[in-house]
Parts: sequence; structure tokens; C-alpha cells
Amino acid sequence: MFLCTFLKEHGSLAENHTPQLANALHYLVLISEVEEVEIFKICLEYWNALATDLYREVPFTSPGNVFLGNSAGSRRTLYQDVLNKVRYIMISRMAKPEEVLVVENDNGEVVREFMKDTDSINLYKNMRETLVYLTHLDYNDTERIMTEKLQNQVNGTEWSWKNLNTLCWAIGSISGAMHEEDEKRFLVTVIKDLLGLCEQKRGKDNKAIIASNIMYVVGQYPRFLRAHWKFLKTVVNKLFEFMHETHDGVQDMACDTFIKIAMKCRRHFVTTQVGESCPFIEEILCTISTIICDLQTQQVHTFYEAVGYMISAQVDQHAQEGLIEKYMMLPNQVWDDIICQASNNVDVLKEIDIVKQLASILKTNVRACKALGHPYVLQLGRIYLDMLNVYKVMSENITAAIALNGETVTKQPLIKAMRVVKKETLKLISDWVSKSNDHSMVMENFIPPLLDAVLLDYQRTAVPAAREPEVLSTMASIVNKLESHITSEVPKIFDAVFECTLEMINKDFEEYPEHRTNFFLLLQSVNNHCFPAFLSIPPAQFKLVLDSIIWAFKHTMRNVADTGLQILLKLLQNVEAHEQAAQSFYQTYLTDILQHVFSVVTDTSHTAALSMHASILAYMFTLVESGRIKVQLGPMPNNTLYIQEFIASLLRSAFPHLTDNQIKITVQGLFNLDHDIPAFKEHLRDFLVQIREYTGEDDSDLYLEEREQALHYAQLEKRKIQMSVPGILNPHEVPEEMQD
Repeated sequence: MFLCTFLKEHGSLAENHTPQLANALHYLVLISEVEEVEIFKICLEYWNALATDLYREVPFTSPGNVFLGNSAGSRRTLYQDVLNKVRYIMISRMAKPEEVLVVENDNGEVVREFMKDTDSINLYKNMRETLVYLTHLDYNDTERIMTEKLQNQVNGTEWSWKNLNTLCWAIGSISGAMHEEDEKRFLVTVIKDLLGLCEQKRGKDNKAIIASNIMYVVGQYPRFLRAHWKFLKTVVNKLFEFMHETHDGVQDMACDTFIKIAMKCRRHFVTTQVGESCPFIEEILCTISTIICDLQTQQVHTFYEAVGYMISAQVDQHAQEGLIEKYMMLPNQVWDDIICQASNNVDVLKEIDIVKQLASILKTNVRACKALGHPYVLQLGRIYLDMLNVYKVMSENITAAIALNGETVTKQPLIKAMRVVKKETLKLISDWVSKSNDHSMVMENFIPPLLDAVLLDYQRTAVPAAREPEVLSTMASIVNKLESHITSEVPKIFDAVFECTLEMINKDFEEYPEHRTNFFLLLQSVNNHCFPAFLSIPPAQFKLVLDSIIWAFKHTMRNVADTGLQILLKLLQNVEAHEQAAQSFYQTYLTDILQHVFSVVTDTSHTAALSMHASILAYMFTLVESGRIKVQLGPMPNNTLYIQEFIASLLRSAFPHLTDNQIKITVQGLFNLDHDIPAFKEHLRDFLVQIREYTGEDDSDLYLEEREQALHYAQLEKRKIQMSVPGILNPHEVPEEMQD
């Protein structure tokens, strides 16, 4: 600890005393080899700081540009020998990356890891970053160490699961840190040696470990795979082999690696490569049943999503439609068979195996839709009406079961499975609508049957807990996507879901959290895109809408309270734009709204939303002060004086300890600063500090927003630095536009 802190803080001083520095670094290297994680973490922090500092003096250079400035060059030379040893330690001790699922447990058995070890993941991230900087400082040395260690795995002198793991995790961690030509030469050797090792070693455990390492390494180098089709094809075929390997975790890793590669190299699968007679996607689709025959259900879903990404890269619409038909053939056969049975005898939809099959097929469709986007419409159109009929039947079955056996029946496996079918149906429709690009087609062909099937069922469900909260989020997604096109349907949606949901959530702040969140998201989407619909509903229902917005921003759940405030501000702006409705709105509701907003402003559990409170109050005071409110709000004709007096009396009754002068200055300031939001917010905060000082409460939470913002900017800055250093970001975190 002393050595690390001293060298970190006074490194430049130590560099003037070379023998002593060399001695200190020598001890630090020896300490870094101690098999104690906490000691290693302390050393790692110093090595990371040193490597980062040396790299930043002369950042990433092109292969031809080997010139280093004198001081930078001499500093690198000074640390060169010790950094060679540190590279060796990093490669030998590399921690396990998050993507690796096949591990050796404490008893020496090869098993599937189920729990993520966050300590290990953080250690890996720090080691990875350090090794990337060390590679930039001398990539020849990194390559030399890795190649030697790999040869020792192949010839058996250093063969062990632990040694192979740490080496492959290190190889995977420096993706992007080498120049492309060096990376190509290095990787060709690595992949050939690993594939050879897989053939050479016997025993299920050995094969599982080698397979896991092959998958991790190839998954980390999409740039290399994109540039070398033969390797890409060999790797994917190897992944298909591993999908039949029943050893714990191997199939999961095979599917995870396959989807990563599919996303990063999608175009290469739909074009005919040199030496091939057809695009590789054709081969995959022809043998899909053989590839997935040994996979678990959730693995099949991952596989389908991966293939969907490939098909999404086909730009020829006709060719893409042909691929989608082949792609969905297997699930469609099972779907058609169940629908056929149900049309002869609807009671088959009460059998748990059939219901689970339907849920699985719908999940496959959800993943296909996620990957394909709008073109998925071809498949959706094929199953849409049958799917909505199945939804209705499931609803009727659930309602009948509750009527017969009471609400506890919803805990039974069959009823749970039926609800999964309903939820997946809604998710599929919601996902596709949000990705669609033809509003009129969606509006004409998909919305009417959906509203008929879903809304009536939601309203009629007698037991609130059996209502699907996804109905509300689906409606919100549809409104967000179709915007004003769906305004005419909003009253119908509100009639069905508004009052019955409000009944569920207005008793307290805790019950039905999903319904609660989704209800306000629906309200927000209608307010943002279909505001005229609010003007066409009866006054009593509009008052309910406003009451529910007030209820939202008083919530203790921060996400609901924030949504409520956003809705209120947008509602006030929308109202102002509709001159005829505006004046009666102000006369009826403005003072009420002011009172409720002040009640949350002064509530200590709502201080995190101070900026939003300031924006809303400033907006309302500006409305009053600028004379945009033509109607008289109170007994006196001057609205500004009336509102000032109204707020003063509010504050007086709530905080009797404040003097008249304090209240007068506060109110006057709120009006004087309503055109300058930051100053208005500061003034509001000063007032809240005054209140807290009297009651002796802590006021540090009044600065929570600023702290959150500073943290956010620090993260953005860190991300910017990471993006500027090749290899620091995991290849799967790099944005698509930076890939090709």
C-alpha cells in the first residue's frame, strides 16, 4: 500500500533516483505475484495508473509512426523491463470475464456458473484496461508472451484448465488494441491452435473448457471475423457443434456467442461469399431443425433472435420475405397444428402442455420481431387474428376459473401459463408497432381487432389482480408510435381502462406497482400526442384525469412522481395552445394545481425533483404575470396580486414560524425571477433551506440533482476517453457506426 501510494503520488520524483525506483518496482512485481486477491488489487491500481500515464504521453500510433518524443521515450525505456514482467503477471492471472459461463469450481469440477460474481467482474474490467494500455505500450511483447504460453498449452508443458482459461481470457481482452494486420496474424495462430487442442484432448470436462475458451475468444474479435469469411464460417459451424454438447453451460455460451457474431457480422451471412454457391443463411435455414434439436427452450429463442439479425441485413425485400417464411416454418407448423385442434375442440387450450407450447412459440416470435423490425409484418399478419382469438379464449378461461375457485386460482401453474400467453401476445404487438414504419397500415389493419380483443377483456375482468398491466403499456407504445393518427380511438381506450385502473391505484401509493407505472405512461403518451382527445371527454372525466396527474406527482415512487410532473408541465403548455379551452381551465383548476405543487415542493421526500418543480411554478407565474390569463381567478380583479396573496397565505398557514417579511421576499422573488429558471430554482432552494434551518433538518438532499448531474457528466467524460483508446471498450460495447 505504501509503495503504491508513494509511487503514484511522487512518481516523477522517484524517476530522478533510478536505482531506488528499480528496487521499489522490483518489490512491487514480487508482491503482485502473491496469491492474495486484495493485495493484488492494490498493486493493480498502481500498474493501471502507470500504464495509463505512459500511454497518454504518446497515444495510439500507426504502424509506421514509431517516433516518440524524447521525454516520453526515455520514460517508457525506464519502465520497459518492469512492464514486461507486469504483462506476464496480467496474462497469467487474468480474471474471468462476464461472458464466460463454464468454470472450474472449488472441488475441481467443470460446471455452469449461475451467479454473477460482481467482484470478479470488476477485477476483470480493471485488469483488462491495464492489459490494453500495456499492449499499446509494446504489442510485440504482449503477443510474444501469449504465443509462448499458447505453445506450452499445445505441447502440454503448462497444460491446465486454469492456465488455458487465464490465457484465453487475456487474449480476448485485448481485442482492438493491436493493428489489424498484427491482429490477423496473431488470431489465425490462436484459433488454429485452440481448434487443434479441442481435437487433441479427450474427456468431456477438457472439451467443455476448451470449447468455452474458443467461444469467448472468437466472440471478442468481430473485426477479424468480418474480414475473414472462411474463419467466420468455420467458427459458426463449430458453434453449431457445441450446441449439441450437453455439458453444463456449453450450449448457453454457444448461443450467446452466436448472437454476438450474428449482430456484428450480419451482412456476411446474407451475401454469397467467394467460393460459395449461396448465402450461408440459406444453409442455416435448411438445417435449422438439426441445429436446435438439443437446445433448451430459452436457448432456441436466443438462436432465433440471432438468425433474425442476419435476415434483417437482407436489403432485397422479395428475397427477405422468402427467408422469413423459411425461418418461421418450424414454429408455424406447431402453431397451425394447435390452432387446427382448437378449432375442432376449444378445450385443448386448457391443457397445460399446449398452453406452454403456445407461450414458447409466441416468445420465439417476440425475439424474431425484435431482430427483424418492421419486415416481421409478414409473419405477424399470418398469425395475428388467430393470436387474438387465443388471447380471448385464455381470458375467458382465466375469468371462468376465478369465478369457480376464487382469486387464489391465479397462483396455479395452468393459469400462470395462460397469463404468459396473454403477456407475450401484448409484448409482440407492442414491440412490432414500435418498430413499424407505415402508420396507416397499422391503423387500418392491426388496431381495430386489437382494441376489440384487448380492451373489453381488461374492463370486464372482475378481479383487478387478473388484469394485465401490459395492456396499458401496449396502449402507451401504440399512442407513442402512431401519435395523432390514433386520437380518434383514445376515448374508446380511456372508457375501457381509465376508471377501472384508477380504482386500483388511488387507495394508496404501493399496490399494483406495474399497473401504476404503466397507467401514467399511457396518460403521458396521450397528453404528448393526442391532447385534443382530452378536450373531447366529459368535464367529470377530465377532472379525473387531472386528479390522477396530481396523484402521480405526489407519489413516493420517484419514477411515477417524475412522470406526473412531466405530464403536468406538458398539459399546461398544451392547454395554453388551445385558447378556447384555456380560460375555463385556468379558472377551474389553476389555484388548485398551485396549491398541490407547493405541497410537494415543501415535502422533504420530493426534493430530488426541484428542477421540475421550479420549471412548473415559473411557467404558471409567467402565465399570470404576462396577462395570458384573461379570466378573473379570485375576488380581486388583478390576477398577479391575487396569486401573490394566495401563495403568501398558503405559506403562512403551513409555516407559521416565518415572518411576514420573509414570506413577502420569497413570493416577490418567485415572480421577479420567473423568466430565469436557474435563478428561480436557487431562490426556491433558499426558501427551503430557511424552512429546514428552523426545523433542524438536513438540507444536503436539496443538492441531490446537482450531484447526480456531476456524476452523469463524469461518466460521459470517462466514456469519451475510453472511446478514444482502441481496445479499451469491449467490442460489443462499441457503437455500430464505429465498427466498419
